[in-house]
Amino acid sequence: MTDYRAIDSTARIGKNTDIGQFSVIGKKVRIGDRCKIGSHVVIHEGTVIGNDVRIDDHTVIGKQPMRSKRSIFQDRELLKPARIESNCLIGAQVVIYSGSEIGEDVLIADGAAIREHVTIGAYTIVGRLVTVENLTTIGKKCKLETGCYITAYSNVEDFCFVAPMVTTTNDNFLGRTEERFKHFKGVTIRRGGRIGANATILPGKEIGPDGVVGAGAVVTHNVNGKEIVIGSPAKYFSGTPEEQLLENQDWQTEK
Repeated sequence: MTDYRAIDSTARIGKNTDIGQFSVIGKKVRIGDRCKIGSHVVIHEGTVIGNDVRIDDHTVIGKQPMRSKRSIFQDRELLKPARIESNCLIGAQVVIYSGSEIGEDVLIADGAAIREHVTIGAYTIVGRLVTVENLTTIGKKCKLETGCYITAYSNVEDFCFVAPMVTTTNDNFLGRTEERFKHFKGVTIRRGGRIGANATILPGKEIGPDGVVGAGAVVTHNVNGKEIVIGSPAKYFSGTPEEQLLENQDWQTEK
């Protein structure tokens, strides 16, 4: 059988690792043992991948960002290589940029995009078609469900839940005036915070620990911990039920 793979001579491939046809493995890439790399996968220079990682077809790892002349991000230096820890599952047609770090046992589903300077904690699930923009931190054991959008400069702490099609924002000036460059700020979701489907969180707003945002809400003010808000604009509805608090969940562990 003809080998249509392009594996650079400086790449280090672990034991019992399988790489599919038409895949490209760049210079100084390190791939651990027992990995399964699909077909048409591109892994860029210097990327580090742990043991027992699965990467499905047509995925790109370690892509360097592009910068438009109109982009607020004008850094031009090459970013450090991407890093994916052991036991991760990476779906088909995923793009993970350089400068990103993916913790152990993370699942990133088909079509997701993880931008540069993003950190994702262990055991987190990133759903299909999710976008996590640059300079963002996602904690451990979070769930980002299908199609949600996490804007740049955001911080999502451990054990958070973001439902499908949630939108977070970071520009109160909607792309106009020079003043906006002084005020870019993403959202903060504190430990155990939860956001319902199709909710919108405005720039710089914070969801407190165990705070809950109802489906379809528009959050224009900070949400206190252990409170539920609903509506547009979002207003106080009730306290978070005691049985739903993170401290009362049997599945919670402190790994």
